[in-house]
Amino acid sequence: MFPGGAILKLALVIGLASAALAGAILAGMIAFGTGAPPPPLASINSAFETVDFSDLPKVQTVPARGGGTIAFRHWDSPSSGGPATAVIAIHGSAGSSTSLHALAKALSVQGIQIYAPDIRGHGETGRRGDIDYAGQLDDDLEDFVRAIAGRHRGMRIILAGYSSGGGFALHAAAFRLGGTFGRVVLLAPMLGPRAPTVSEASNAWATPFTPRIIGLLLLDSLGIHGFEGLRVLAFAIDPAQAKLLTGSWSFRLMRAFGTSDYAADLKNARAPVQVLAGARDELFDAELFAPTVHAIRPDVPVTVIPDLNHIGMITDARAVPAIAAALRGE
Repeated sequence: MFPGGAILKLALVIGLASAALAGAILAGMIAFGTGAPPPPLASINSAFETVDFSDLPKVQTVPARGGGTIAFRHWDSPSSGGPATAVIAIHGSAGSSTSLHALAKALSVQGIQIYAPDIRGHGETGRRGDIDYAGQLDDDLEDFVRAIAGRHRGMRIILAGYSSGGGFALHAAAFRLGGTFGRVVLLAPMLGPRAPTVSEASNAWATPFTPRIIGLLLLDSLGIHGFEGLRVLAFAIDPAQAKLLTGSWSFRLMRAFGTSDYAADLKNARAPVQVLAGARDELFDAELFAPTVHAIRPDVPVTVIPDLNHIGMITDARAVPAIAAALRGE
């Protein structure tokens, strides 16, 4: 029989050894829990080969809080009549304002002017693939909306978002800026990895570094945030386009650029919401958008456009009439 002191010492040794083992496992998950990026996804990358970028608007900037600037492009529409209306359009996961050129140009011809920011971590805003702190994208959007509204007093602002940008637009609709927007239009929105609309095929576009993500979530629960700049999500971009596209996201950016709870954000949206998707979307199940959304908000219109895949929502002219009608509230 062990004396009491020996038992306590043994328990302490076992506890310390267990803690050390757990720490080593956690460190290994964070340090080595990565993976190779997925191979380029042709259905996404090839769509831009037919887009004419020769008339792409030049990059402009507005100040961001804390220093630095937010880059954006503006597709003006001199033919727009009636009360001043502008659409702030949010690009998708690996893209930038450039990737919205085909859609924005087509909408401007129809009298809709578009302002598209490079979301921080993409394009020419900030450093590629990362942000500085949680909530920075919300701050950036607030600064951007204020700057655009300041250029056009009395302007009615519509928020639109594509794919991950659609998830972020939904988040914004339920956040402090929600009441600012006349309406919020979601184009093939990413509603979160556990949403019913997300198909297994979405892994062909984005590969999560699951062990690292789990490790960083554990650290986050302990109040440790020093490693959140590490990359945790890789996209299936064409390596030849690496200078134009964002190939991966940090943990910080992954958590910021989207909706963390689509059901709560739908319920709490402070502006009218409308959803559109392509019937042949290869990343999301288009048929499930209506039941998923209507289970929370039966009043939200959901439109499925025939024959379009995921990227077709922003590159195919057949998407333009339905998107223009949604932006106008028709």
